[in-house]
Amino acid sequence: MLSLLKISQFAIVDNLELEFASGFSVITGETGAGKSILMDALGLCLGDRADGSVVRAGADRADVSALFQVGHLEEAMNWLRERELDESDECTLRRTFSRDGRSRAYINGRPATLTDLRQIGECLIDIHSQHEHQMLLRKDNHRLMLDSFADTQALAKQTASQWRDWQAAAERLAHAEKAGAAQSARLEIVQHLCDELAQLALAEGEYETLVQRHDTLANVGSLQEDGQLALNLLSEADGDTAARLLQRALKTLDGHLSLSPALQEAHNLLNSASIQIDEAIPVLRHFLADLEASPLELEQLATRLGQCHQLARKHRVMPEQLPTVFTELTAEIEQLRQAQDLDLLNQQATQHYNAYYQLAQELRQQRQLAAERFCADIQQFLQGLGLGNARLVLSFTEPAKPGSNGLDDIEFLFSANPGQPLRPLAKVASGGELSRLSLAIQVVHARHSPVPVMVFDEVDVGIGGGIAEVVGRLLRDLGEHAQVFSITHQPQVAARGHHHLRVEKRVIDGETHSTVVTLNHDQRIDEIARMSGGLAITPETRQHAASMLAG
Repeated sequence: MLSLLKISQFAIVDNLELEFASGFSVITGETGAGKSILMDALGLCLGDRADGSVVRAGADRADVSALFQVGHLEEAMNWLRERELDESDECTLRRTFSRDGRSRAYINGRPATLTDLRQIGECLIDIHSQHEHQMLLRKDNHRLMLDSFADTQALAKQTASQWRDWQAAAERLAHAEKAGAAQSARLEIVQHLCDELAQLALAEGEYETLVQRHDTLANVGSLQEDGQLALNLLSEADGDTAARLLQRALKTLDGHLSLSPALQEAHNLLNSASIQIDEAIPVLRHFLADLEASPLELEQLATRLGQCHQLARKHRVMPEQLPTVFTELTAEIEQLRQAQDLDLLNQQATQHYNAYYQLAQELRQQRQLAAERFCADIQQFLQGLGLGNARLVLSFTEPAKPGSNGLDDIEFLFSANPGQPLRPLAKVASGGELSRLSLAIQVVHARHSPVPVMVFDEVDVGIGGGIAEVVGRLLRDLGEHAQVFSITHQPQVAARGHHHLRVEKRVIDGETHSTVVTLNHDQRIDEIARMSGGLAITPETRQHAASMLAG
């Protein structure tokens, strides 16, 4: 249920805070008073787009928020929990707008996207506008209305998804059949390239090892000469070597450590250097002992490196990237082989079609079962709306080929008078008939909707008298089971509300302000009298208004 709507610095509203109760609430007011502002503000909380023009003149920022009670709504609570946005049993949707056009959205005080607002909004509120009768002229909407009534939206989405899978599989099959020769040629080329790399059999990281070993063998002479020289300088030559000089330096300092502790750090460093030299000497000896010239190995390394460079140039990569190229080519070969396997592709396409057809058949059955009930419920309301002789059916015709929407084209067929054939709405229904038919469909939809809040925005335009009274009673009946709002100019509808709010526009200090007043019983009589008889309220119009409220 919608508990609270706050509007600040929005359009011609300064600050407005509205609390709502359950049941059927009517919202009235003179044309231009600002009734549409309430719907616009609510729409923005539900993810509608807007720009900086919504900010009230003289203000820097507009702020609108709507508070809903959602503890009893399983779908809404699950949506909030999945996104860690749940907060007790309440949900606050908020939007802010700055004059430069920037907008921010929040759910329970945490930043959100417009998509988030729309998704949670679909669980909370259903808005019916005065222009919805125009939607009846579009055949696609007839299917959507039926799916909403039959609660087959999820099955319809699943069917559409499976249709797309079938189409993708069929496209792969057709492509393989058409491009078979080209794929065979490509497979032959890729297989040859892959065989070359397989023959090279270069392992990951091997190229770097080959280069290093090649450089070592190619420079054996200089390595042996310089390695022996380094070993001699360290310890193996006659005379002063590094090891001997360090030992002499240490002995020289040993006798002075007790006299000057400051020498201890230098002594420690020299001692460490001596140890490092002692450890380096056997390492050098081992290196020189293992260092042998191997012309055959060097030749083999040069040959293998040459092969690496040749293939790297061929594939336009660095030599060390050849193992990755081999992996990619292997994968491409597998894909090409699968693409050439027409039996497998045909099998996959058939499997997807069978899955689609099974879902589409189930969808067709559920739609056909619901269609009769849907039309019967609508026709029942049409009798009270002055179209008692009208007939309405949902036609199911098979399209040229199955589509994402199922196995049938679905369309309302209508006849307003006895003896006239059923024909598409766009060809036989007048504007007034469409308005009443749309209203009946909206009421039927609302009675079966799990959404707890319904808003009817001037859906009673173009009707009056006894029909308007029927509409008012229908909406009040809905209000017994859900929270219903109706913006109306019809006194017969306004008289049926459990609650009555009036939008007023005032000029204060040269500025226009829009506000909303909750009416008591006497104020409701005056407002209904105004709606019935114009600005001059007479005792007769007040008496008539009182009788309407009492009825």
